[in-house]
Amino acid sequence: MSGDKKISMAVIKRLPRYYRYLADLLRMDITKISSKELSQRMGITASQIRQDLNCFGGFGQQGYGYNVESLFNEIGNILGVNDKFKVVIIGAGNMGQALANYSNFEKRGFNLIGIFDVDPNLIGKEINGIEILDFNLFEEFVKNKTIDIAMLCVPYEKTPSVAERIAGLGVKGLWNFSPMDLKITHDVIIENVHLSDSLMVLGYRLKEKLRRDGLLDTKN
Repeated sequence: MSGDKKISMAVIKRLPRYYRYLADLLRMDITKISSKELSQRMGITASQIRQDLNCFGGFGQQGYGYNVESLFNEIGNILGVNDKFKVVIIGAGNMGQALANYSNFEKRGFNLIGIFDVDPNLIGKEINGIEILDFNLFEEFVKNKTIDIAMLCVPYEKTPSVAERIAGLGVKGLWNFSPMDLKITHDVIIENVHLSDSLMVLGYRLKEKLRRDGLLDTKN
């Protein structure tokens, strides 16, 4: 893949999905697969799959398809799974604790090395073997460690100031769980996660299905 080639964000956002499906194929001991077979499993067109993968040089062979393990590893490399990013969680409430207990992060190349909060009732407790530290100690913490990503699980009104502070200390990426599209002055990569958006989309789709099935009271 050329370093100058601009890959669309739509393609990049599909890569983790390819990675998940290929992992499933490996668990089923499937060693090769065609773009047509993969499209049937994923519910997208074979043409789209070929176009997406061709953005990175293409990995299939005419008449053979894709070597599942090889493609899985290549996409993992593209996504940085083997780069072992160092991650901290800011905010050890319900969301922060759920993230800290999620075991798949490490399998995807994200190593949790710190959890921070300001609540004295939480400071000192452990989640998944990691002690919750006082956020006031964060500056001291980063002096001896390079932090790639901070997961922000702080109250809405605190998010911008917390984000500015940690970005100013050299954190390169922010995974924001606050219900806002976070924008700050520092040059960092921000990924905003809005769980309620996904839930409302599900609600819309469910409502439409009920309407089609005649199970929805259209008067309400």
